[in-house]
Amino acid sequence: MRAMLITALVSAFCSGVSSSSADEVNGLPLVFEDDFERGSDRWKATDAAAWKIAKGDRGHIYSLFQQSKYQPPHRSPINFSLVRDLSVGDFVLSAKARSTSREYGHRDMCLFFGYQDPAHFYYVHLGKQTDDHANQIFIVNGAPRTKISTKTSTGTPWDDEWHQIKIARDVQSGDIKVFFDDLEEPVMTARDTTFRNGQVGLGSFDDTGDWDDVRLWGEES
Repeated sequence: MRAMLITALVSAFCSGVSSSSADEVNGLPLVFEDDFERGSDRWKATDAAAWKIAKGDRGHIYSLFQQSKYQPPHRSPINFSLVRDLSVGDFVLSAKARSTSREYGHRDMCLFFGYQDPAHFYYVHLGKQTDDHANQIFIVNGAPRTKISTKTSTGTPWDDEWHQIKIARDVQSGDIKVFFDDLEEPVMTARDTTFRNGQVGLGSFDDTGDWDDVRLWGEES
């Protein structure tokens, strides 16, 4: 029975079906979901003027359609939006993402977690080509972003299509696992316990892109 449940959860992630078939993941309850059919009131962006609700082939989506004017206190992403009034410790975050940026080495989309304030948080940079500043897991801790990845890929294969992204966090061990399309084998890993809870969000370092079907399973803190 347990094997059947795990198979069903993986299938739900891959197909993007309703979260009603996956009310619990990794022992964590579903605490948030948004398909943006009712707008974006549950989100707080660094620059609201850079985001809009758009209509497309998936229905309504949350679109980061232009460059943000936000200036962070340290070298870190400028285009992101956080789930309002929700902080989690252990969590699994799943979303559909589509890059709408031009083609270049640092073409990216990002996920944010453990967010305390503008100078203290983690983020995953899913970049087209890997280097010390791209396609890595980072921490911003009162200083410019620092790479903490213990594993990464050669790059994230962005094109103009939708892709499935997932990130899982275990606070006790500090384990962070990032998945791209293949939801069984992580493309990035890290281990860090600096921030044991915080807000989650999505966006880009300095590019544009679209988001849909966001689901968060977690331990509220």
